[in-house]
Amino acid sequence: MNTILRDGIREFHVRPEKLIQPLFVVEGNGIQEEISSMPGQYRYSVDQLVPHVARLVSLGVDKIMLFGVPHDKDDVGTSAYEEAGIVQRAVAAVKAQLAERVLVITDVCLCEYTSHGHCGVISGGRVDNDRTLPLLAQTALSHVRAGADIVAPSDMMDGRVGAIREALDSEGFETVPIISYAVKYASAFYGPFRDAAESAPQFGDRKSYQMDPANARDAVAEARADIAEGADMVMVKPGLAFMDVISRVRAATDVPLLTYNVSGEYAMVKAAAANGWIDEANIVEETLVSFFRAGCDMVVTYFAEQVAKSYAGV
Repeated sequence: MNTILRDGIREFHVRPEKLIQPLFVVEGNGIQEEISSMPGQYRYSVDQLVPHVARLVSLGVDKIMLFGVPHDKDDVGTSAYEEAGIVQRAVAAVKAQLAERVLVITDVCLCEYTSHGHCGVISGGRVDNDRTLPLLAQTALSHVRAGADIVAPSDMMDGRVGAIREALDSEGFETVPIISYAVKYASAFYGPFRDAAESAPQFGDRKSYQMDPANARDAVAEARADIAEGADMVMVKPGLAFMDVISRVRAATDVPLLTYNVSGEYAMVKAAAANGWIDEANIVEETLVSFFRAGCDMVVTYFAEQVAKSYAGV
């Protein structure tokens, strides 16, 4: 009876509908390639992605976030905003099969598509914020034309939310929401993702446009600025080392708040569990509960499928 009572008065619960599964889509056919630094996570070709998303939906994971890994890269990330780009084709294919059963969110950034691996256009050896904005807006617009339900700019260029909102509104997509990676730190926790998305910078780092992990006060200002530009939801990334920041942003804003339980956090849990050092299932639940306790409404996490299976007793 104590267990029944404890469950009844629990303040926060981890449920599949609160989780968003990130997925990587690649060119080609018949591809389901495990990511070495992220056990249990894969790169999918479009033909393999669609049935996998159908399986996720059957488990109760009805929200996905798509990242593209293209064949062709150039200095200005042309393949990011091609109407027949990898993400655009993936969105169209998923929506053709699953329609309203799944919410498709697309990452909007150039880092996976540029030959130099940075999130914007390079001028004079540095990222040119203003030259990047129209390309991000064009990318978001191409995703929505393909059927994306929500776009999520992760680039950290100043003014990109406003540029995207204007572009979407101009073509009649006023009701398409924007999730802004409003508070994104220049973190060491992203390593496995860069392996998965083949997006590591070829020179320098991203500290000139991502936030300093030592700074917390900037977070509220960044979130408020993006909301003023038209962001419908905001995100703090990474999650685990920035609980205090999540709490600050929650207290200062009223829009839905997300965090990203990033690749490094996932990889550390998987590695420790593989060595028998931790109880993986309980660590995952405790971590996700802590995000909701800090103030999040939803969490982007590579553990979404795993949690859903446990929830369903699979």
